Amino acid sequence: MTYVVLYAVAIIAATPAGLIVGGGYQAVWRSGQPLPNSPGTTLAIAFIGEASLCAILAGALILAPAKGSVWTMTIGSAVVIWLGFVVPTLFASYRYRAIGMRVALTDCGHWLVVMLAQAVVLRLIGLVPPPV
Repeated sequence: MTYVVLYAVAIIAATPAGLIVGGGYQAVWRSGQPLPNSPGTTLAIAFIGEASLCAILAGALILAPAKGSVWTMTIGSAVVIWLGFVVPTLFASYRYRAIGMRVALTDCGHWLVVMLAQAVVLRLIGLVPPPV
C-alpha cells in the first residue's frame, strides 16, 4: 500500500479524468433520467469511490508484467479489473434488486470508460514500480 502514498498525486490527478469521462458517458446514455437530489453529495461520494478504484488500478499498473507493450498492459489491466470485479459485482447486485439488464449494461459501460480514462492518465503521468 506504500504505492498509494508514493503516487497520491497521480491518483488524485487521474480521478477527475474518470469523473469527467464517466459524466459525459452518463449524459449520453441516461439522457432524460432525473438527476440526483443532492448533486454535491453525489459528486463527493463518486470522487471517493473513483479515487479508491484508481488506487487499485495504479497498483495493477505498477505490478503489470512487462511482457507486452506499455499500452497493451495499461489497457489490459483496466479491462481485466473491470471484467473480473466491476462487471460481476454490478450484475449480481442488479439482479438481486431486480434492476433491468439495460441499466446494468449501461453502468458496466460507464465503469469501463472510467477505468480506461484513469489508466491512460496514470500511464501518461508515468507510473513506475517503486524502488525496492
